[in-house]
Amino acid sequence: MLTTAHDLLRLAIAARVIARHDGFIEPEQLAELPPRFRFALGFARMGRAPVRAGQGGLAEALSELGPSYIKLGQFLATRPDLIGEARAADLRTLQDRMPPFAMDEARAEIASQFGMPAEALFESFGPPVAAASIAQVHRGQVRDPDGRLRPVAVKILRPGIEQRFAADLRAFFTAARLAERVHKPLRRLKPVAAVATLERSVAMEMDLRMEAAAMSEMAANGGKDQGFRVPEIDWQRTSRRVLTSAWIDGIALSDRAGLIDQGIDLELLGNRLIEIFLRHALRDGFFHADMHPGNLFIDPEGNLVAVDFGIMGRLTPKDRQFLAEILWGFITRDYARIAAVHFDAGYVPHTQDPAVFAQALRAIGEPILDRTAEDISMARLLTQLFEVTAQFDMQTQPQLLLLQKTMVVVEGVARSFNPRLNMWLVATPVVREWMNDALAPERRLAEAASGAAMIGRLAADLPEALADARRTARLLSEMAEGGGLRLDHATVEDLAKAQARHGATGRIALWIGALALVVMALALLR
Repeated sequence: MLTTAHDLLRLAIAARVIARHDGFIEPEQLAELPPRFRFALGFARMGRAPVRAGQGGLAEALSELGPSYIKLGQFLATRPDLIGEARAADLRTLQDRMPPFAMDEARAEIASQFGMPAEALFESFGPPVAAASIAQVHRGQVRDPDGRLRPVAVKILRPGIEQRFAADLRAFFTAARLAERVHKPLRRLKPVAAVATLERSVAMEMDLRMEAAAMSEMAANGGKDQGFRVPEIDWQRTSRRVLTSAWIDGIALSDRAGLIDQGIDLELLGNRLIEIFLRHALRDGFFHADMHPGNLFIDPEGNLVAVDFGIMGRLTPKDRQFLAEILWGFITRDYARIAAVHFDAGYVPHTQDPAVFAQALRAIGEPILDRTAEDISMARLLTQLFEVTAQFDMQTQPQLLLLQKTMVVVEGVARSFNPRLNMWLVATPVVREWMNDALAPERRLAEAASGAAMIGRLAADLPEALADARRTARLLSEMAEGGGLRLDHATVEDLAKAQARHGATGRIALWIGALALVVMALALLR
């Protein structure tokens, strides 16, 4: 109870900050609120300092609230279904920049992780060059066995960041549970599950070994990709709270003037960015989900280099096929096929009418046929698609929303370099390549071999499973014959007490279990 009260207090403080920044609700929507909500909003705004131009809005409020809320804002930017497209667009501008922590604290973190001072690990260890909500980055040097010095980037977690996130996440869970309890329409959007997804994401970000593994995996996946590379990991100087990788000397994509001075073909760069992202998503099912210009560089060899692998997206083979067939369906105007893909994947309930759903998809696809290809936004198309599927009770798919959010960012960056970018022209060969590979005889044979292996494993386990079933049946029979299985008055009372303790879900599971035992026992006694 005390924990819940503490969580509510934290939420109330955060709500006041957000209200002071006008982050709760748009002014034109204020008049539509019930009187008690207008009163509460007015109370929250009492005594607020004047907001200077450019400092209002939800993004600024979350920045003021600190690291946990910055991460929450970045996550909510992927969930326009929860907060609306306008606020999601605002949150996409949220900059994850924080004041750096002291050098003494950074050195202490290194010593605690490796049992030796920074001077024993690095030939030089400089001040922070970038600081974000979870970690900051220093430039250092290490000496290789051949005596040469090699520049490295050293990423270090903020001291005490795990405890702060744990406290704020408890408050987020409290808010999500309350939202599901008091507002039924929100249950379809699964806010508690959304916070759980954020919790898993943050947990992975706060174990820098996981980020190092993500970099290693993407480097292995894209080993043959021309014009793209990932910084090499220094595993000997990497731990849970410290990550050391090769230093990237390059021009950030946020430095447009620098790219022009180096003679970079900006239009070609925009096309390459889209192609690489789609190839990672479709071919590998593993993509960098934070591809803003500050995380992308052009190295002296002209390669595109990505950094900061804290947020990654994964797509299952089913998700990849779903995405590829949707894009291909819009390219070929096969709306019935797009609808069938949604139903086959189980994303749209079978109680809905596929023909009506295809009609809704046509309403999305046909208008874009009257526009030039460079005016068509694939990210906007996916946004409209998810808006329509919500009308057909499509369950939220967080991994697809993360993909959509990343595509919004990547497409925006690509179009800033190439305003005439033809998304469909760039996407078509990548989608066709994936579909040809997925439908190739070699892939089918591999899938068949995998299925046969699974059947073989099941067959190998079958004797043991049958023996377990025989022992279970004998035990139930002995229980029934010996009076060990009873549904007398005392047993019913015990069931009732268990029901009261465990709630509705527990009651259902308990009765199903009891009835199953009765049925099995009766069958054995016949």
